[in-house]
Amino acid sequence: MEQGESEARGASRRAQGPAERQRLIAEQVLSEGSASAADLAERFGVSLMTIHRDLDELERQGVVRKFRGGVTAQPSGVFESNVAYRRKSMRAEKEAVAERAVRLIEPGMAVMLDDSTTTLALAARLSEVTPLTVVTNFLEGLNLLAQFRGIRLMALGGDYDAMHDSFLGVSCVEAIESLSVDLCFVSTSAVSAGYAFHQEQHIVSVKRAMLASAARNVLLLDHTKLGRTALHRVAPLGEFERVIVDAGASPEALRDLDEHKVPYDVAPL
Repeated sequence: MEQGESEARGASRRAQGPAERQRLIAEQVLSEGSASAADLAERFGVSLMTIHRDLDELERQGVVRKFRGGVTAQPSGVFESNVAYRRKSMRAEKEAVAERAVRLIEPGMAVMLDDSTTTLALAARLSEVTPLTVVTNFLEGLNLLAQFRGIRLMALGGDYDAMHDSFLGVSCVEAIESLSVDLCFVSTSAVSAGYAFHQEQHIVSVKRAMLASAARNVLLLDHTKLGRTALHRVAPLGEFERVIVDAGASPEALRDLDEHKVPYDVAPL
């Protein structure tokens, strides 16, 4: 065992109390993507039963998902990953996509952003094109945008969802339906065969309402979303004025967009 790993295990064993241990477990799983229950029990010096209780609590909080023999923060075709895990992944690609997307925005527009970490990268650039009205249901996006001068910020209320750090549900959909914006930027978990997909129905209903509220829609993607599918169809790609994807997209994935006559921009990394 290397010295660094040994020291990490030693620090893990010194964690005091279940709350601190669960915090450290979450940090490890969010960093590594997944872990086995047996490895976590050894690392933290507790029984498998104790680890499973910790994992049950973290799953209840929406931080991780349990599977047979372990736990994961990674998405599947049915579950989206926790927002903390999504913030860590594909950062350079999301920044590249956001840099291209901000060019579509003009001062004076009303812009809507969904609760994706890709649109969060775009939100960080909006101070460059003020004055703007910005509408979002993403709590982290609201906190970020509240710091910028020249932005009229509108928060979409609803039921707070800790896993996504956003407001969802019927109240959120009704709030969206009362608005009309110039541009809507959304991301999603999967794109293939001419459709955008997402794993979770309550997220899909909000995204669909956002798309219906806008004069123009833009889909922001890192290249790992292409060629994948998930449980629910969000919308046909024809509902988007364009798709923006980073330069990591394979020729095969771009060929699929071409075949479905989807306008797209490739953002250089």
